Amino acid sequence: MTAQPQEFVPPSSPMPEKNLRAIRAALVVPQDREAFDAGLKAVLDEVRVSLDLGALNGFVHRWWISACDSVRDPEGRRRMHAKAEQVLTGEPVSSGRPWREVLGARGVDL
Repeated sequence: MTAQPQEFVPPSSPMPEKNLRAIRAALVVPQDREAFDAGLKAVLDEVRVSLDLGALNGFVHRWWISACDSVRDPEGRRRMHAKAEQVLTGEPVSSGRPWREVLGARGVDL
């Protein structure tokens, strides 16, 4: 028996279907689409060699989560990629709110 990932979808949000075409269409940030295309090519090459669809299933699930995030918060995805680019180029990056403050606002005791 293997554990299957939980799929939480808020009822009010129109989430993309869990297939390659719908997932790619939901990716609004160019970096996400480029990474999806490159990853799809790599996983399909892997499947051709291994004849194991598990890698493709994992790929679809991971990218479905990103597509759902893209639908819910496209600007957040853009900010995430902009911050990642800053880190990769060595630019100074603001640290934002401390984790203790974020968790405290959510009522989590530390």
